[in-house]
Amino acid sequence: MDRFGARFWGSVLAGSLLAFSGSAMAEQKGGGTAHRKFHQEARQRHQALYNEHRPHRREIKRDVGEIRGDRKELRADKREIHGDRKELHRDLKELKNDRQELRKDVRSGASKEEIAGDRQEIREDLKEIAGDRRELRQDRRELRQDRRELHRDRHELKQDLKEGSSGD
Repeated sequence: MDRFGARFWGSVLAGSLLAFSGSAMAEQKGGGTAHRKFHQEARQRHQALYNEHRPHRREIKRDVGEIRGDRKELRADKREIHGDRKELHRDLKELKNDRQELRKDVRSGASKEEIAGDRQEIREDLKEIAGDRRELRQDRRELRQDRRELHRDRHELKQDLKEGSSGD
């Protein structure tokens, strides 16, 4: 027990001496304040670098947001074009059926009113097809414009990234 007690109290004494000497050294002139000053300067340098590149980061985020918006517009335009093509195909099929019906009525000797009704349906089908084609052309034009806009935004983003990497 004596050995244990001596070792125990010896380690307590050594630990307390180290603790007091460490705090006393930190309080000496320039000891603890130099260490603190170093970390403050490092934080300030880091904050200065961050603030220097902050506007650049905003531009990149803006460009990325514009690209995402352009992609959404492209998808919407493609859906519209797909719908327009389906509608055009449906109207062309209807025109084909109406023409076949007219030929059948003419061959079978149908009345003039029935033939006139078939011809009226064909005229209406042709108007619908013309409208469908106009709408399809307009949607394709919008798609081309949106693709150009996406290309322009991607180019701006690449330029911003080059400027940011060359500025470091």
